[in-house]
Amino acid sequence: MAVAIIAVMTIIRVVYAGALDLRTDEAYYWTWSKELQLCFLDHPPMIAWFIRLGTALLGETNLGVRFAGIVAMAASQILLADIIRRVTHDVRAVVLAVLLPEAALYYGLLMAKVAPDIAAIPFALAMVWALVRLVETDDGRWWLAAGLFGGLALLSKFTVVMLLPAVAAFWLVPAWRSRWLASPYPWCGALIALAVFSPVLIWNAQHDWASFRFQFIRATAPRDFSWRTLGDYIGLQFGQVGFVLLPVTLSALVLTAWRGYRTREPVAILLSTSVLVPFLYFLWKSLTLRIGDTWPMFMWPIGFAAVAINIVELTREGAPAWLIRSTIRWARVAVVTGIAMVVLVFLYYVAAPWNFIGRTDPIGAEAGYQQVAARVEQELQTTGATWIATSDYRTYAMMRWFFRGRVPVVQINERARFMGFRDPGMNLIAGHAGLYVVREPDNAARLWAGTTAQLEPRGSVQRSWRGTVMDSYALSTLKGWTPELSPPPDSPLYQWRWLAGDPGSTPSA
Repeated sequence: MAVAIIAVMTIIRVVYAGALDLRTDEAYYWTWSKELQLCFLDHPPMIAWFIRLGTALLGETNLGVRFAGIVAMAASQILLADIIRRVTHDVRAVVLAVLLPEAALYYGLLMAKVAPDIAAIPFALAMVWALVRLVETDDGRWWLAAGLFGGLALLSKFTVVMLLPAVAAFWLVPAWRSRWLASPYPWCGALIALAVFSPVLIWNAQHDWASFRFQFIRATAPRDFSWRTLGDYIGLQFGQVGFVLLPVTLSALVLTAWRGYRTREPVAILLSTSVLVPFLYFLWKSLTLRIGDTWPMFMWPIGFAAVAINIVELTREGAPAWLIRSTIRWARVAVVTGIAMVVLVFLYYVAAPWNFIGRTDPIGAEAGYQQVAARVEQELQTTGATWIATSDYRTYAMMRWFFRGRVPVVQINERARFMGFRDPGMNLIAGHAGLYVVREPDNAARLWAGTTAQLEPRGSVQRSWRGTVMDSYALSTLKGWTPELSPPPDSPLYQWRWLAGDPGSTPSA
């Protein structure tokens, strides 16, 4: 039954990946895959390498871009299954562990949407798996494997650093701490992680530590207290993990933490701390900052392992029968209701013709760019413009995706995003008219002050989804100016918006 469910859900993810247009961040990461960079301003490079592999196998298609997410989900389930098998030796717990991700919307369906998290998740789980093998075998060489996978996880997303407290507690709280502190293996594992992460360090050293400063500014910029951002964070966790599965997971983690720290049991300490520390950190930051929808997603599969293990441990500990029955019952309810919800959401986006949420629909809000691209194509032919300019990374990414290199596309501002990128085709830009495409009302920005650019309005085009207008874009011919691809760091065309004093912007959230 479990194998059949997983097979059907995998088919659902493949259909979803192929049927839905890329979202703006997905197209943005796809543009990275065209560059040979050690790092990028927003994130480490792993997601670009994943996309490059997928498109090499399946071409420049929606499925090709998203293929890595399908593989990452399967790898994550295999790792979860083996972790549970080694800890519990209980086949029912293994089955539960592999079904729990299918019951969470983010993993059961949205792992087909590429983001840095889809690379971070299997590598983070692989690091946990290596540490479980360490407990099982008492072989210090597993520290080296944990360092390798930890480095790969960091090479995927910076927020994985929040697993370090869990690794430290796993190392230092159990009775074995004196032995492992004196052993070279943990220290060598740390060096391996640092070596694997070194491409990011090298790139940042060459670019004034830009990506670290970018993340630091976003995390530390002063903001006012907001109930809304707190509610958004909690609501996102319920929506993407599950209205039943989230409390089931949190309760299992609390019990696991109590068990682990009371008895100094390494695996329980590792699993509970890996989730509770980042969960509470994001909860605290959500009092003033909007937490991105994918930021906490690297941690929940580790929580799903705690759910499956907790049920077995309750039985072994001789917990009250009512507690064991209740725990099992709610876990089953979480699986059944969660998978049903995932299927319903899939049918809504792939098969249904309606828009029940309006402009706030998370998928519809980024759909319809083909309408903009079609109008841009028409204006290029009418005006004779040879390149496309924009001032928004989302529009830039979508225009690059739809034109596939036929026309140079340049984001004229925030050039820090594109450090080290190859020439987009300056021979078709310098001295030629361009077409400026910008979301209204951003076309009224002070961007052009002090430049020689001459703009001639060419009307506007609307982007809609299922009958609802999502955005309107102004089009203008652009003459008398050539963009500077590598402006100096003090230029307003170089700085990203957060550094330029726009903390309300959340680029690449």
